[in-house]
Amino acid sequence: MNIKYQIFLISDSTGETLDRIFLALQSQFTNFDYEKKDFVFTRTEQQIEKIIKECKDKQNAIILYTIVDTALAKHLANESLKNNIPCFGVLGNLILSFSKLLNQQATHKPSAQHVLDEEYYKRIEAIQFTMAHDDGKKNEDLNKADIILIGVSRTSKTPTSVYLANRGFKTLNIPLVLEQKIPDLLEKESKKFCVVGLFADPERLSEIRKTRANTNQNIDLNLYTSVERIKEEVENSKKMFKKFNWPTIDVTRRSVEETAASIIKIYEIKKNK
Repeated sequence: MNIKYQIFLISDSTGETLDRIFLALQSQFTNFDYEKKDFVFTRTEQQIEKIIKECKDKQNAIILYTIVDTALAKHLANESLKNNIPCFGVLGNLILSFSKLLNQQATHKPSAQHVLDEEYYKRIEAIQFTMAHDDGKKNEDLNKADIILIGVSRTSKTPTSVYLANRGFKTLNIPLVLEQKIPDLLEKESKKFCVVGLFADPERLSEIRKTRANTNQNIDLNLYTSVERIKEEVENSKKMFKKFNWPTIDVTRRSVEETAASIIKIYEIKKNK
C-alpha cells in the first residue's frame, strides 16, 4: 500500500515559483501519492505557527517553502525540527550561493520578482495583444507580432500563444482549414516573419476534437473529428510549411511549455540572423 503524503507549500509571495518547482519535482516520481495545500503571503511567525499546528495533525506531512526573510525562514525550520516535520527551503541555499558569488547582500524582499518595471508592462502588453489576435483575429496586425503560430484546429495554438505572451512575446495564431488560406502579406513576405507551424498525429487530434468539440451548429462534428479528414488537413498544412520553409513542431507528445521553449529558440535564432 502506497503512503499518502501531505505536502504543505509555504510562500511569502504568490506561490507561483514554489508551485512550479514542486510540479517539476513530483513529475520525477511515478509512485508519489499526495495531497497538496498552498499557503501564500506567509510573512509572520503567527502564520507559521498556525501552519505547523495543522501539519502536526496530519500524517506524513512535508513542508516546502520559499521565504526570503532569513529570520522567518529560520523560525519555520526550527518549528519544523521541534515537531519532526521534514522541511525544505527551496531558494535559501541558492540565494546564499549567489550572494557569495556576486559578492553582495540579497535584498530578502518578498515579491521582489513582481516589481512594476518595464519588463512587467511588456508582458502585460504582450498578453493583451495575444488575446486580441487569437484564432485568426486581426490578421492585419501581422507586422506587430513577434511570433506567428499556424496549424490546424486543436494543435495547442491558443495555450501556447498565451504561454508565450506571459514570457513577453506578442503572439498571433492562425487556424488552418482545408482551403489553407493565409493572409496575403504573410504569403508575399513569408521570410520577414517568425512563423512556426504546429502539427500533431491525426488520430490524437481526432480524440481531442471529440472531447473538446463545442456545440456550434455550424460545425459538422462527424467531418470535424474524421481521422481521414484530419489526415488531409495535416498533410496540407505540412505542404504549406515546407513551401514557405517555416520551421515546424510536432506537438503530439509535447507539453505547452516544451513547445514554447522550442519556439523561443527558433525566434532567437531568427532574430540574431
